[in-house]
Amino acid sequence: MQSLDAEGGTMVNKQDFRRINDYLWEIPTSFHPAMNVPVWVFADESLLEDALGDLSITQAVNVAQLPGLVGHVAIMPDVHQGYGMPIGGVMATRAPDGVISPGAVGYDINCGVRVLTSEIEYKAAQSYMNDLASVLYRNCPSGVGGKGSIPLPIEELDKVCRQGAGWALDQGYAFAEDLARTEEFGRLEGAQPENVSKRAKERGKGQLGTLGAGNHFLEVDVIDQVFDPEAAEIMGLQAGCLAVQIHCGSRGFGHQICTDYVHDFQWAVIHYGIHLPDRELVCAPLDSPEGQAYLGAMKAAANYAFANRQALAHHARQSFQEVLGPARGTSHLRQIYDIAHNMAKMEIHRIEGQAIAVCVHRKGATRAFGPGFEGLPPEYRPLGQPVLVPGSMGTESWILLGTEANEELTFGSTCHGAGRVMSRRRAKREVRGDRLRHELEKEGISVRAGSMRGLAEEAPRAYKDVNRVVETVSHAGIAHKVARLKPVAVVKG
Repeated sequence: MQSLDAEGGTMVNKQDFRRINDYLWEIPTSFHPAMNVPVWVFADESLLEDALGDLSITQAVNVAQLPGLVGHVAIMPDVHQGYGMPIGGVMATRAPDGVISPGAVGYDINCGVRVLTSEIEYKAAQSYMNDLASVLYRNCPSGVGGKGSIPLPIEELDKVCRQGAGWALDQGYAFAEDLARTEEFGRLEGAQPENVSKRAKERGKGQLGTLGAGNHFLEVDVIDQVFDPEAAEIMGLQAGCLAVQIHCGSRGFGHQICTDYVHDFQWAVIHYGIHLPDRELVCAPLDSPEGQAYLGAMKAAANYAFANRQALAHHARQSFQEVLGPARGTSHLRQIYDIAHNMAKMEIHRIEGQAIAVCVHRKGATRAFGPGFEGLPPEYRPLGQPVLVPGSMGTESWILLGTEANEELTFGSTCHGAGRVMSRRRAKREVRGDRLRHELEKEGISVRAGSMRGLAEEAPRAYKDVNRVVETVSHAGIAHKVARLKPVAVVKG
């Protein structure tokens, strides 16, 4: 029944799960003698089959063997194979004696999503979409190694690392409301740019205000359907009006930080005698000098990413004003929320009825705290935290709200997108970017992309059905539907 993959992990079959309900499956600790906690997979049957199509569930079992874990490893319905920990995974380690793992955070530290909304009706602005897509493409640089319009000397980069979106506010790239409607108000305390390598800083100093490549994008959407009118009104979401999604992270800066610490932690696991089921899960004790150094560097990258998305929001606002301002009057874009999906954060959670301090790793998963959370602006506290779930290019995206129930189920977390079912290599082999662009434009979606091969990587059929993913988290009780968005213009690297 069990076989080994190249890394020595135990392969998982469907019969190895215990079905808890229609949307929750468990791999108990009895499955493998080294598991410290069970694995909970949130999926319907079809999405579970998708998850078993790669090594993501095997990776989740490996994660469950790390020292210091509490509760369970939570796996989201958009899960797919990643580096060490699957993308769409959540784990919590007890503080201060648990571990912290760069691979369980991800290479693109604080990759995240920001949504801005407007009062501009799509029908009135439809004829401007091609021009708007071109101006957004010009003002928001994309692609591998793309250079931004805000070059930074190293001293100023260190300020960005410490201040996050607050730096952007001081520079005139933000409104105070933007920071109020950003996770952690756009800044993680305790960032330590002194723990960041010279190589990382060299990569980061010229990339602020850029999208990057891969699955990163800037998208103009129309609010297609509202499911919770009361919440939508408070959030400023109006059916038929335009919205903007920005999906990017800490660029080469965060990637280099992860690379550096994955290398350094190879020695830490030997020094601290940590047994790993997969060398990609290198980690260090949270309270060790190595663990604290990574945490400080990770926070620096997270703050850089908050500032990066804020700068892109500024460029998007300028673009809307340039194209739509003279024609439509007000073209102001108001922020709905900004949220990360590659992060490790110190939080208090109830485990078996006891409130304990833990380090929650969310990799390809977003924080989704419920009503009453004091870290939200006053208008959102009765609702719960907004959750932003982009679809694949050409498909719907969603705005959700966190629930009270998800703290016990997922450490206050939910899905972050659609999730891949086809590798980038396979997508480039099977999809022609020029044909895909033609198909999308026939559907009324203006597309600007720097590379047809890069466009092919992100073909809609390379991803799961985001609507099915959202139905799963909704039925599982870990998120609540507010509104659905449909794309009308897409900017890709």
